[in-house]
Amino acid sequence: MLTEKDKQQYDKDGYIIKRSFYSRQEIDLLFDISRHDNVIGDHTYGRKDKDGNTTKLALWYSLGNNIYSAFARSERMVNGVELLLDGRPCHFHTKLMQKEPKVGGAWEWHQDYGYWYHDGFLYPHMMSVMIALTTANKENGCLQVIKGSHLIGRIEHTITGDQKGSDANIVNVALKRLKHEFVELEPGDTLFFHGNLLHRSDKNNSNQPRWSLISTWNRIDNKPYKAQNPSSYTPVSAIADDEILKSKMGGISEASDFHH
Repeated sequence: MLTEKDKQQYDKDGYIIKRSFYSRQEIDLLFDISRHDNVIGDHTYGRKDKDGNTTKLALWYSLGNNIYSAFARSERMVNGVELLLDGRPCHFHTKLMQKEPKVGGAWEWHQDYGYWYHDGFLYPHMMSVMIALTTANKENGCLQVIKGSHLIGRIEHTITGDQKGSDANIVNVALKRLKHEFVELEPGDTLFFHGNLLHRSDKNNSNQPRWSLISTWNRIDNKPYKAQNPSSYTPVSAIADDEILKSKMGGISEASDFHH
């Protein structure tokens, strides 16, 4: 479980890593289901980087009766997000990121709130939680962050390839003044990071995939005034942590509200 000390570090650095936040047994179950989930496969699309390399992902909004939602609704997740957000959390969306060997593309420096602001969220009371399903390291394009950059505030973003990236002039200043970190993870390690934290990743140059499940969260009092995704202002009911292995939940339903 996250602690007040974790909260202090998150407020200072813009992120916190919890090692083995989920067990190897839980991660093996999730990875096996996701790799054979035909519905996920049918709703997976690509995002190209500036060099034309593609990262695949599937994204959906509402939680349901499936293994992915069990992770998002687990008590350790919901309580941790509530602590870091200083308020009751609502699930905005979840995405399964699939950076395949040799072809998985890079992501430019960006802030997630740089996107979400244009969805009508007035305040950056938002965050993401990334669960590593496979090893993430420098060779396969692990996430990189600029420590403390969430305190800069929202930065304007421009289009690069199929992506939006933060203003390069501000990023370059941040890189000179703040610490650039590579977030290397093992399966089950979990990264909690602020919506304004600058982050990026390189192409996967290895022979191994880099997969992760990322759930994004909004504080209940930050209801968007534009894009109306009810999940983003609907409180989440947590389930017991042991339900992930006990419940025998399967893959996602075709009726889920996928983004395309």
